[in-house]
Amino acid sequence: MRITETSPDSSLGEELLTLQRAAYAVEAEIIGDERIPPLHESLDELRSKPLRWLGAVNDDGRLVGAVAWAETAREVDVDRLVVHPGAHRRGVGRALVKEVMSRAGGRAITVSTGRANLPARTLYERLGFALRGEDEVLPGLWVVHYAFPG
Repeated sequence: MRITETSPDSSLGEELLTLQRAAYAVEAEIIGDERIPPLHESLDELRSKPLRWLGAVNDDGRLVGAVAWAETAREVDVDRLVVHPGAHRRGVGRALVKEVMSRAGGRAITVSTGRANLPARTLYERLGFALRGEDEVLPGLWVVHYAFPG
Protein backbone atom coordinates (compact mmCIF):
# COMPACT_ATOMS: atom_id res chain seq x y z
CA MET A 1 0.00 0.00 0.00
CA ARG A 2 1.20 3.49 -0.75
CA ILE A 3 -0.13 6.77 0.58
CA THR A 4 -0.35 9.65 -1.85
CA GLU A 5 -1.88 13.09 -2.02
CA THR A 6 -5.23 13.09 -3.78
CA SER A 7 -8.34 15.18 -4.16
CA PRO A 8 -11.99 14.79 -5.13
CA ASP A 9 -11.06 17.04 -8.06
CA SER A 10 -8.65 14.40 -9.37
CA SER A 11 -9.40 11.45 -11.62
CA LEU A 12 -10.14 9.54 -8.39
CA GLY A 13 -13.08 11.81 -7.49
CA GLU A 14 -15.85 9.31 -8.24
CA GLU A 15 -13.87 6.49 -6.64
CA LEU A 16 -13.31 8.64 -3.56
CA LEU A 17 -17.04 9.40 -3.28
CA THR A 18 -17.91 5.69 -3.66
CA LEU A 19 -15.35 4.80 -1.00
CA GLN A 20 -16.70 7.47 1.34
CA ARG A 21 -20.27 6.23 0.97
CA ALA A 22 -19.24 2.61 1.60
CA ALA A 23 -17.22 3.56 4.69
CA TYR A 24 -19.94 5.75 6.18
CA ALA A 25 -22.56 3.08 5.48
CA VAL A 26 -20.57 0.82 7.81
CA GLU A 27 -20.41 3.55 10.45
CA ALA A 28 -24.16 4.16 10.07
CA GLU A 29 -24.74 0.47 10.75
CA ILE A 30 -22.41 0.52 13.77
CA ILE A 31 -24.03 3.57 15.36
CA GLY A 32 -27.57 2.74 14.23
CA ASP A 33 -28.10 6.05 12.45
CA GLU A 34 -27.89 6.98 8.77
CA ARG A 35 -27.91 10.76 9.31
CA ILE A 36 -24.12 11.04 8.93
CA PRO A 37 -23.76 14.03 6.56
CA PRO A 38 -20.85 12.65 4.43
CA LEU A 39 -22.91 9.53 3.73
CA HIS A 40 -25.25 11.67 1.63
CA GLU A 41 -22.84 14.09 -0.06
CA SER A 42 -22.73 14.53 -3.80
CA LEU A 43 -19.43 14.78 -5.66
CA ASP A 44 -19.97 18.54 -6.04
CA GLU A 45 -20.51 18.88 -2.28
CA LEU A 46 -17.41 16.80 -1.61
CA ARG A 47 -15.39 18.96 -3.99
CA SER A 48 -16.63 22.18 -2.38
CA LYS A 49 -14.99 21.42 0.97
CA PRO A 50 -11.64 23.17 1.57
CA LEU A 51 -9.84 20.00 2.65
CA ARG A 52 -6.48 18.40 2.02
CA TRP A 53 -6.61 14.71 1.10
CA LEU A 54 -4.42 11.63 1.24
CA GLY A 55 -5.38 8.35 -0.37
CA ALA A 56 -4.22 4.83 0.37
CA VAL A 57 -3.78 2.84 -2.83
CA ASN A 58 -3.25 -0.93 -2.79
CA ASP A 59 -0.87 -2.89 -5.03
CA ASP A 60 -3.62 -3.22 -7.66
CA GLY A 61 -3.95 0.56 -7.88
CA ARG A 62 -7.32 0.63 -6.10
CA LEU A 63 -8.17 3.32 -3.57
CA VAL A 64 -8.72 1.49 -0.26
CA GLY A 65 -8.74 4.44 2.13
CA ALA A 66 -8.58 8.19 2.41
CA VAL A 67 -8.26 10.89 5.01
CA ALA A 68 -9.16 14.57 4.71
CA TRP A 69 -8.34 17.43 7.01
CA ALA A 70 -8.48 21.18 7.41
CA GLU A 71 -5.58 23.03 8.95
CA THR A 72 -4.57 26.34 10.42
CA ALA A 73 -1.22 27.54 11.73
CA ARG A 74 -2.16 26.08 15.14
CA GLU A 75 -4.32 23.04 14.49
CA VAL A 76 -5.11 20.16 12.17
CA ASP A 77 -8.71 18.94 12.19
CA VAL A 78 -9.25 15.49 10.71
CA ASP A 79 -12.56 15.93 8.92
CA ARG A 80 -13.00 12.36 7.71
CA LEU A 81 -11.27 9.01 7.61
CA VAL A 82 -12.70 6.41 5.25
CA VAL A 83 -11.57 2.85 4.67
CA HIS A 84 -13.06 0.40 2.20
CA PRO A 85 -15.04 -2.25 4.13
CA GLY A 86 -12.94 -4.98 2.48
CA ALA A 87 -9.77 -3.41 3.90
CA HIS A 88 -10.88 -3.05 7.52
CA ARG A 89 -8.46 -4.21 10.24
CA ARG A 90 -5.46 -4.13 7.87
CA GLY A 91 -3.81 -0.95 9.12
CA VAL A 92 -5.11 1.37 6.39
CA GLY A 93 -6.81 3.82 8.73
CA ARG A 94 -3.89 3.75 11.15
CA ALA A 95 -1.39 4.48 8.36
CA LEU A 96 -3.46 7.39 7.08
CA VAL A 97 -3.89 8.97 10.51
CA LYS A 98 -0.20 8.50 11.30
CA GLU A 99 0.69 10.26 8.05
CA VAL A 100 -1.50 13.22 9.00
CA MET A 101 0.13 13.21 12.44
CA SER A 102 3.57 13.34 10.84
CA ARG A 103 2.50 16.26 8.63
CA ALA A 104 1.03 18.21 11.57
CA GLY A 105 4.48 19.41 12.58
CA GLY A 106 3.71 19.64 16.29
CA ARG A 107 0.33 21.31 15.87
CA ALA A 108 -2.63 20.04 17.86
CA ILE A 109 -4.79 17.51 16.00
CA THR A 110 -8.52 17.09 16.55
CA VAL A 111 -10.93 14.47 15.28
CA SER A 112 -14.56 13.52 15.92
CA THR A 113 -16.46 10.29 15.37
CA GLY A 114 -19.74 8.68 16.28
CA ARG A 115 -19.96 7.96 20.01
CA ALA A 116 -20.93 4.34 19.33
CA ASN A 117 -18.21 3.83 16.68
CA LEU A 118 -15.93 1.73 18.87
CA PRO A 119 -13.52 0.68 16.08
CA ALA A 120 -12.75 4.33 15.25
CA ARG A 121 -12.55 5.33 18.91
CA THR A 122 -10.15 2.48 19.60
CA LEU A 123 -7.94 3.54 16.68
CA TYR A 124 -7.67 7.13 17.89
CA GLU A 125 -7.09 6.12 21.51
CA ARG A 126 -4.34 3.68 20.54
CA LEU A 127 -2.64 6.48 18.61
CA GLY A 128 -2.60 8.66 21.72
CA PHE A 129 -5.66 10.84 21.16
CA ALA A 130 -7.50 11.84 24.35
CA LEU A 131 -11.26 12.15 24.68
CA ARG A 132 -12.21 15.81 25.03
CA GLY A 133 -16.01 15.70 25.06
CA GLU A 134 -19.15 14.77 23.21
CA ASP A 135 -22.03 16.57 21.52
CA GLU A 136 -25.48 15.69 20.30
CA VAL A 137 -25.15 17.11 16.76
CA LEU A 138 -28.67 16.08 15.73
CA PRO A 139 -31.40 14.75 18.03
CA GLY A 140 -30.15 11.32 19.11
CA LEU A 141 -26.92 11.52 17.03
CA TRP A 142 -23.90 11.80 19.33
CA VAL A 143 -20.29 12.41 18.38
CA VAL A 144 -17.18 12.31 20.54
CA HIS A 145 -14.24 14.65 20.15
CA TYR A 146 -10.58 13.69 20.52
CA ALA A 147 -7.38 15.69 20.58
CA PHE A 148 -3.69 14.92 20.16
CA PRO A 149 -1.53 15.45 22.03
CA GLY A 150 -3.70 13.91 24.71
